[in-house]
Parts: sequence; structure tokens; C-alpha cells
Amino acid sequence: MTTTSRVALVTGATEGIGRAIAFALGAERYAVGICARTAARVTETVKALRDAGYQAAGAAADVSHPDQVHAAVTRLVEALGPIDTLVNNAGIGILKPFQDLTLEDWDRTMAVNLRSVYLVTREVLPGMRSRGEGAIVNVASLAGRNAVVGGTAYAASKHAMLGFSKSLMMEVRKDGIRVVAVCPGSVRTGFGQGRTVPKVSRSGMLEPEDVAEVVVAALRLPARALTSEIDLRPANPQA
Repeated sequence: MTTTSRVALVTGATEGIGRAIAFALGAERYAVGICARTAARVTETVKALRDAGYQAAGAAADVSHPDQVHAAVTRLVEALGPIDTLVNNAGIGILKPFQDLTLEDWDRTMAVNLRSVYLVTREVLPGMRSRGEGAIVNVASLAGRNAVVGGTAYAASKHAMLGFSKSLMMEVRKDGIRVVAVCPGSVRTGFGQGRTVPKVSRSGMLEPEDVAEVVVAALRLPARALTSEIDLRPANPQA
């Protein structure tokens, strides 16, 4: 197993984009801490990372709950060391017409897509500041810039995430910390499968590994350089 001094935490890391990012960071010789709600999936993903030769640890938590976030981060720091790279990837997509959108749908979307970003960042940022370096990658969406049919809750959460990312970047770059928002277009995952609005063709979509590659590229930039927002679109989208 490879030993490294760089430690990353990836939320929502047991499937889709988050899982691809976890493996890509492992390949970059990061020790990878992962977090997701389902303990069995966390265990399986940690095993897969270790089987691939990567240093990894996991913690099950609902990242919209502050106590669970604190416990998860504490456990991962004890297992791997101080976190110098955070990837806020956890997210849900409840896509339905506004008249069908319940208050529970709205609150859950904001809790997972936005509240979690605040909570996890709050846990790891003080350590980054004290060490004078770090990176925070927020996986947003092109829906953070554009309207989405059935996306009143989802698009609102991603617009807010971009505002959070840009404002935080301006606050902490003087402390040696980079904040990057990555905004993918349509990615071939199980995300939003319960949508009740017209589906987008899966032909020509991005793959999770494409997003992971962009995240790694942003982290590879020299310390003197900062990219604050990256749009990633399918090269040949199908209608």
C-alpha cells in the first residue's frame, strides 16, 4: 500500500462522480478518506481502494447533520492525518415540476447539496488555515448557471453553491488555500433517475472519470496559480 502525506476527503464517494474522484486521487498518491450515508457501501469502497493499492479509510455519515460530520472528520483524521484536500461532492437531484415539489423535497435538496458543503468545510478549513495550505473542490453543476426544467430546488442549490465557492475563494486564497468549483454538464450516472420531467438522452454524456480527471488537473496547478471555476461539457451532446 502506498504511503503519502497528502490526505483528501471526498464526500458522496461510494458511487458515480465521487467514487471516480476517490480512485483518481488514490492514483495521484493521496491517502483518501471517503464519506457517504450507507455504511456497507463505504466499507466496500474502502476495500476496493485498498485492493487497488491506495491508502484509504472511510466513515459513514449523513453530511447534512453537524454531529455526524464532526464524528466522520475526526475518525478520518485519526486514520489518515490532517485533511489538506476536500472534495464536496455529495448531492441529490430531485427533479420534478414545481407544483409537485414538496417542502420535504426542497429541504432535503438544500440540506444535502448546500448545508453539507458548509458543515464539512467548517470542519476542515481551520486546519488548512493553521497549516497555510489546502484545497477545496466543490462539485457543482452547469445547473448552477442555467435554468433546468423541473430543477427549481436543484438549480437553486447549485447556484448557491457557486456563490459560496466564489466568496470563500476570495476570503481564503490569502491563506494559501484554493477553492475551485467544478461544474459538469450531463454525466452518465444514476443521478436523478427518479425524475418526473423529460429525461435527457444518455448518448454523448460525460463519464464520471472525465470529471475526476478535471478535479485532479485543478489540484495539479502550481501553488501560485488558481482556477476558481471550471465548466465541463459533453463534447457532442445528443438531444
